[in-house]
Amino acid sequence: MSSDFEGYEQDFAVLTAEITNKIARVPRLPPDEKKQMVANVEKQLEEAKELLEQMDLEVREIPPQSRGMYSNRMRSYKQEMGKLETDFKRSRIAYSDEVRNELLGDGGNSSENQRAHLLDNTERLERSSRRLEAGYQIAVETEQIGQEMLENLSHDREKIQRARERLRETDANLGKSSRVLTGMLRRIIQNRILIVILGIVLVITILTAITFSVRGH
Repeated sequence: MSSDFEGYEQDFAVLTAEITNKIARVPRLPPDEKKQMVANVEKQLEEAKELLEQMDLEVREIPPQSRGMYSNRMRSYKQEMGKLETDFKRSRIAYSDEVRNELLGDGGNSSENQRAHLLDNTERLERSSRRLEAGYQIAVETEQIGQEMLENLSHDREKIQRARERLRETDANLGKSSRVLTGMLRRIIQNRILIVILGIVLVITILTAITFSVRGH
């Protein structure tokens, strides 16, 4: 379950990084390219919201004792999503201000706006870089967990194979013991039968001897 959440988490990190980069470019684009970029960002924002919904569903399926850490991460991602939407709105408004300043010839305000936009873009790029690093770290941790699981499965398989071999050896030993006991019982029975026969013969011999002795007198 947590592996599904981490997969969505990586997709969300990559997607939000792309959105941040595109939001930073919106104010500097010509009108035609700007419209296309705005439509693209709106589509990606919807995809990011869908990923958050999937992640939220995964968190609900996690056992309560392990859910706290994922719930905290979800709150952080939702806050990040809200900031992206705010930055997107500001980016569109900033574009409109630039156009208005060009029409009014207000070069001073335009220069200040450009400096503010550059600072905003720098901050967005830094956030994008941090998200990419976080996504990469999650991917590395996920790979390590997968390797550990594979190693554990390999060890478990070896243990199961050794247990099976011991069971086979035990079965073989039990078979040998059973055959030995069967042979011993057979010999005991044969010996008893032989003793009984010898006893009968001895009794008959004694009776015969007694009979001949009585007749001789």
